Amino acid sequence: MNKLLVTQIKCCAAVCALTLGASQAMATEGYFSNGVGARHKGVAGAGVADGRDATVINLNPAGLANVEETELAIALSIFNPNRDVTVTGGPGFLPDGQTKSNAPIFPIPNLALAYKLNEDSTLGFSVSGNGGMNTNFSAVSNPACASPPFPASNGVFCGGKSGVNLIQMFFTAAYAHDFGAVKVGVAPIVAVQRFRGRGVLAFGGVSSDPTRLSNNGQSISTGLGARVGIEVEPVEGFRLAGAYQTEMNMSRFKEYSGLFADQGDFDIPSNWQVGVAADVSPQLTLMADYRRINYSDSNSVSNPSSVPLPFGSPNGPGFGWDDVDTYKFGAEYRPNDGTSIRIGYAHNSQPISGSDVTLNVLAPGVSQDHFTAGASFEVGKRNTLELAVMHSPDEKVSGIEVTPLGPNPGRTIDIEMNQWEFTVGWKMKL
Repeated sequence: MNKLLVTQIKCCAAVCALTLGASQAMATEGYFSNGVGARHKGVAGAGVADGRDATVINLNPAGLANVEETELAIALSIFNPNRDVTVTGGPGFLPDGQTKSNAPIFPIPNLALAYKLNEDSTLGFSVSGNGGMNTNFSAVSNPACASPPFPASNGVFCGGKSGVNLIQMFFTAAYAHDFGAVKVGVAPIVAVQRFRGRGVLAFGGVSSDPTRLSNNGQSISTGLGARVGIEVEPVEGFRLAGAYQTEMNMSRFKEYSGLFADQGDFDIPSNWQVGVAADVSPQLTLMADYRRINYSDSNSVSNPSSVPLPFGSPNGPGFGWDDVDTYKFGAEYRPNDGTSIRIGYAHNSQPISGSDVTLNVLAPGVSQDHFTAGASFEVGKRNTLELAVMHSPDEKVSGIEVTPLGPNPGRTIDIEMNQWEFTVGWKMKL
């Protein structure tokens, strides 16, 4: 690998890391992104059995073996999640009516490299966002906060400005080998996540450590994991594949050990994806995938918010998320060697139940349907421009309000979200 290429990769990786570290929200399939890179975003994250470029490292590292020559892919997504909460009914804790989350625009970059060692062996490297969640509520007027013992006289949770910002970054290396009809790949991952929470000091009476519950700035957590994959082509033009990403045992968010279960433990759940791809013709490929995200790996994510223990305690309350099952379908049409047109659709099960809506005002990952489209156009002999768009229509989950003093059956909370995302990418043969 020549020095100029190494320098270019380091610069691109630094830009990606800085942008990812600035602010990010990726509440799609729960809080996991439904695709990484312009190509896979165009087909709703399908294609575990149809790796054609460097971005497949984030889906199935075995697909790197299909890349014909060294290439660098860079993409930037502009993500627009619209989150709000609506409260109706008798007297209660949260403010009446609709309250919208601020900060509606987030940049999400991605870098992926495939480096051909020889005809059968390929190395890869990627900087990407695995997922995230963001809410940002102003210190709205809330009459319920007027009297003590609430820490503030306003705000959604009587704590002034409130919300969370969770970012998960992956630095991934990979190796893929082509055995002919079978391709395999392995990708070790260094994971870094950052969290900030504020505005929930009113729950200090039900926290194991109220000083580490809220408003403690940014907290960093790190860990290791891996992704492994296989692709099999039993007959020409038809492929089956699967990939598994391990659970990542992350270091604790020490500044929020009074919020997250097990003294600030927030592990990244395991997930796996299987699928098929069929070349219906030399120009048209159809893809169908199934993905499972095991949110139950993390107590902080999956434990019900009603667990009768203090926040932050061993096996304490979480956000009550269920495991997520996702079905993905994609199609890519290539009218000529330099052009591709893509469409996709994905549907995932609902991770949030009505019994946990109050806490999930902070993390309304309720989206279930994703409609996508994309295209790529060759620019000269060595470069390709890629575009993708995603829309997730409005989805809502309803349940009764739960105050720091207990349930309030006479009051209903609706948490809602819809999303738009626009991606532009540039792919270079090196």
